[in-house]
Amino acid sequence: MIGDVVFGQYLPGESVLHKLDPRIKILLSIAQIALVFFANSYESMAFMAAQILIILILSKVGFKLYLKSLRVIILVATITSLVNLFCGKGEGLFTFWIINITKDSIKNSITSVTRIVCLILVSSILTFTTLPNDLTTATERLMKPLKFLRIPVSEIAMIMTIALRFIPTLFEELNKIIMAQKARGANLEAKKLNDKIRAFIPIVTLLFVSSFRRAYELSIAMECRCYRGSENRTRMRMFKIKNLDVIAVIFTIICACTLISLNLRQ
Repeated sequence: MIGDVVFGQYLPGESVLHKLDPRIKILLSIAQIALVFFANSYESMAFMAAQILIILILSKVGFKLYLKSLRVIILVATITSLVNLFCGKGEGLFTFWIINITKDSIKNSITSVTRIVCLILVSSILTFTTLPNDLTTATERLMKPLKFLRIPVSEIAMIMTIALRFIPTLFEELNKIIMAQKARGANLEAKKLNDKIRAFIPIVTLLFVSSFRRAYELSIAMECRCYRGSENRTRMRMFKIKNLDVIAVIFTIICACTLISLNLRQ
C-alpha cells in the first residue's frame, strides 16, 4: 500500500540517535552522504554499508520501516543499475548488439545502487530520530551566518521542514484517493498503457487539488498565529553539545579515516 511509505516521518524513541543534538545529526548526516560518494572500491563500499547498518541498529527503529522507505526508490535504483551495467566501456565480458558488459560496468552498477540505498537510509535515519521542529531550529541555526548576506534563513528552514513533513501526508492522501476511485469503479488494473493513463489522470488531479488546499490552510494558520519568521522570536528549546555528541563526531572521523585508507589501498 502507498500509505505504508514512512519516509519523512518521526518515530519516537529513546535510542542513542534520538538523544543526539539535532545540529550534530544534520552535520554528521551530511558527512555520511559525502563518504557515500567518496567510496569507490568494493572494500570501501562494504565498509560504508556495514557502518550504516551499525547506525540503523543504534537507532532502534524496525528494519521493516527502513525497507518501506526504500520502496520509493526501487524503480530509480533499478533503472540506474541497468544503465550502468549495459553501457560500459572497455574490454567486454559479454557483448551483444549495443549491450556491452565489462568489469567497470558491473562495478559502476553496484556502486550506483549502493550509493542510492545508502543515501535514502541516511536520510531516513535523520528523519526517524529527529522531531520536525528540531530539524527546523537546527537547520536555521546552522545557516545563521547566511543572515549577514540578507538571506531569509528562517523561511528557508521552515520551507524545507514543511516539505519533508508533508511527504508521508501526501502519500497517505494519495492512498485514500486511489481507494475512493476504486470504490467508484475506476479500473486501475488495466493492462493497456492508455487505459492506465486515463485512470490515473483524475487521481493526480485530485492530489494536486488536495495539496494546494492543504498549503492554503497551512498559510492561513501561520498568518493567524502571526508567524513572521525569526523576527522577535524566542526559543522554547535550547540545544547543548553533550559527551554523546562528541563521541558521535569521533566515530564519524574514525570511519572517514578508515574509508580513506581503504580507497588508497586499491
